[in-house]
Amino acid sequence: MKALIAAGGRGSRLRPLTHTAAKQLIPVANKPILYYGLEDIAKAGIKNVGMIVGKETIDDIKRSVGDGKKWGLNIKYIYQEEPLGLAHCIKIARNYLKDEPFIMYLGDNILTTDLSKFIGEFKRSDANALVLLAEVDNPEQFGVAQLDDNDNITRLVEKPKTPPTNFALVGVYLFDKNIFKAVNNIKPSFRNELEITDAIQWLIDNGYKILPHKVSGWWKDTGKVEDVLEANRFILSSLKASKGKGLMIDSYSKIKGKVILQRNVRIENSVIRGPAIIGEKTKITNSYIGPYTSIYFGCEILNSEIENSIIMENTKIIDLPSRLDNSIIGKEVEISKNIKKPNAINLILGDRSKIRMHKNPSKGRSI
Repeated sequence: MKALIAAGGRGSRLRPLTHTAAKQLIPVANKPILYYGLEDIAKAGIKNVGMIVGKETIDDIKRSVGDGKKWGLNIKYIYQEEPLGLAHCIKIARNYLKDEPFIMYLGDNILTTDLSKFIGEFKRSDANALVLLAEVDNPEQFGVAQLDDNDNITRLVEKPKTPPTNFALVGVYLFDKNIFKAVNNIKPSFRNELEITDAIQWLIDNGYKILPHKVSGWWKDTGKVEDVLEANRFILSSLKASKGKGLMIDSYSKIKGKVILQRNVRIENSVIRGPAIIGEKTKITNSYIGPYTSIYFGCEILNSEIENSIIMENTKIIDLPSRLDNSIIGKEVEISKNIKKPNAINLILGDRSKIRMHKNPSKGRSI
């Protein structure tokens, strides 16, 4: 069995972060999102992986993932000229996949259930496809499955305004070679994409057997900022405290709760309260790092407070007048207080950036 990972797309819901980086490489608990899927696939015993990449992701992903050898994988990159849908990904991967059964995994998903469980179930069955489903609170944002009284899938709808159920397609699918008939017989949707829901619906309508599996473990599609932060909170909560080599922590600092300190971290006169992770060669001085915070490598935090946030690599946060909360800060960003007069805010922001200002009640000014 092979694997097909969808790692293209523009990541428009995560702008401006995805103007300069692939959404699949945003770090969650200091690990790129895509790595979780690669680890799951390797753990399931699959060796050969086709990776769908587009013009906005190909360079970053190739640089980060390489040939896959560090996971024991053999990765073949498959270029998608435009993001024309998940069924289109299958269509262009035909020559790579041949007639082998395969598992399709969306590169911006994080799933905590062992994939070998689903692979074994599929191999033991006579089904032509196995589809993972999960109950969600916002089914209108997903492909949704309608089930009969025997839990057979009768209908699939992509992002319906009025969802028939709250069972969303998780983003992990197993197919045999008949899926190629489906993707070659469907037409583009109103979004001008070949939808995976339409392809699976074609299989259902033409008498092929689709096996649903309701996921009981945690799963997250990290397509939006709030989803990335939720994934970060969940993963941090599941990790164990650890300390890397070369740490420098002075006697005035306090490390409380589950905190992961990676190599060569330096902490001076600061409080780190877990769950949290501090990346290698990061320096934290006179600061507070609160729960559910991930700080990637090479960062500098001085005279500031951060909580429930993701700080990407080589970023500097200095002299913040208020606590940074519920935020994702991109790589090589500099945030600092303006100490010169007049009292003003100076910003250099990329396209589609978001900043929320609020009043400081004690001083009556915006910050």
